[in-house]
Amino acid sequence: MTSTFTIAIDGPAGAGKGTLARRLADHYRLNLLDTGLTYRAVAHSLLRLGLPLDNVSAAETAARQVDLAKLDRAVLSAHAVGEAASKVAVIPSVRRILVDKQRAFAKTPPGAVLDGRDIGTVVCPDADVKLYVTASAEVRAKRRLDEIESIGGTANFDEILADIVRRDERDMGRMDSPLKPAADAHLLDTSEMAIEAAFLAAQAIIDDVLAKRNEA
Repeated sequence: MTSTFTIAIDGPAGAGKGTLARRLADHYRLNLLDTGLTYRAVAHSLLRLGLPLDNVSAAETAARQVDLAKLDRAVLSAHAVGEAASKVAVIPSVRRILVDKQRAFAKTPPGAVLDGRDIGTVVCPDADVKLYVTASAEVRAKRRLDEIESIGGTANFDEILADIVRRDERDMGRMDSPLKPAADAHLLDTSEMAIEAAFLAAQAIIDDVLAKRNEA
């Protein structure tokens, strides 16, 4: 790829977009950014300092200090950080600061796969390929439960489902950059689709775009 190539992947929590993004970035040798981790980094900073999540100036300072090269998934994946992140993410000024960083990342050669909630609609509206990955709330809750149990943890399905529904409402209902598919996004419903099938479906879409681009 001679110029940058951007793949935008959006969708609700637990739909499989993160796994798909990693597979696609590896396959096409593109940079990878889970934009959710940038919001988690801001939330983690506020939690660590014992500051309120609605402290706008502190959140802005934390957002400016986020280093995209040093996002520690192991630390930032904690459930409490995720809950805090969805509250920090409703602050418009924090979103603006992080979106600027995400856009700069997308423009770095050879290009990038970005996954999040507003990539195709806000961060990279001119992305070469836009995918909206979704699944039913029940399927996403079951996947989360299986994930927790696979590492020896215990959890309650109904509580996980309620948590997912709450997060969906918060993400889809916020005034600034709500979660929704871009008008030109390709929809991938993974409710009854394994990751390999989702990867192959996405690959077919991307290869078609690349073929047309090479013909131009």
